[in-house]
Amino acid sequence: MDNVSFKVKAGDIFGLVGPNGAGKSTLLRMLCTVLMPTSGKGFVEGHDIVREAKEVRKSIGVVQEKLILYSPLTPIENLEFFGNLYSMDSKMLKEKILQLLEEVKLTAVKDRPVGTFSTGMRQRLNIARALLHDPRVVILDEPTNGLDPQSVRWIRDFIVNLRERGLTVILTTHDMYEIDELADTVAIMDRGQILEMGSKDELKAKHGVDKIEDVFLSLTGRELRDELSGRLRGRGW
Repeated sequence: MDNVSFKVKAGDIFGLVGPNGAGKSTLLRMLCTVLMPTSGKGFVEGHDIVREAKEVRKSIGVVQEKLILYSPLTPIENLEFFGNLYSMDSKMLKEKILQLLEEVKLTAVKDRPVGTFSTGMRQRLNIARALLHDPRVVILDEPTNGLDPQSVRWIRDFIVNLRERGLTVILTTHDMYEIDELADTVAIMDRGQILEMGSKDELKAKHGVDKIEDVFLSLTGRELRDELSGRLRGRGW
């Protein structure tokens, strides 16, 4: 990170975008208290990400690109496991699980192993997992990546619903159409810096274009950003 500074307005959908290697994942890891910053300060819901990491984790729900679920377990068993990590009251947890399964349209399969689910079904359950403890901030990392059009539409509508409930959403995606449709504020990041930030209309007007994709390419260039997997890098693949 290089002097990254930004604020997210409560109740907004904040789109954080950038090419591969821009620093988005590093920034999110710090906000989630997984990675310790070497300098500077960060706050989530007024809590310092270093000194009050436990309170930060209570305030956020995270949907990572990699699904965090246990395949042999049912949706109920998965959500019970994660709810217990937050030390949720047993009765309240059971009620919350049934409510969320209804919201994400998985009540009919609540007793089936998650390993039998489609990717879209697993992602909906992954979203339910992130909302179990009633977070005020929801971080969505590539939430529609690799999903069928129906699942993509459902998740996009659900993101809007989260905003309507008053939750703050931080959304990262490579889909510029998704950002154009959903985000209230957009931050374009590259090489560890935020190049520009503002409302979609402000950014498009400034660059004289009609799409956020054109703003993005204007700022970051059109060169390919190939990036090897960390597991294979340097091994001759």
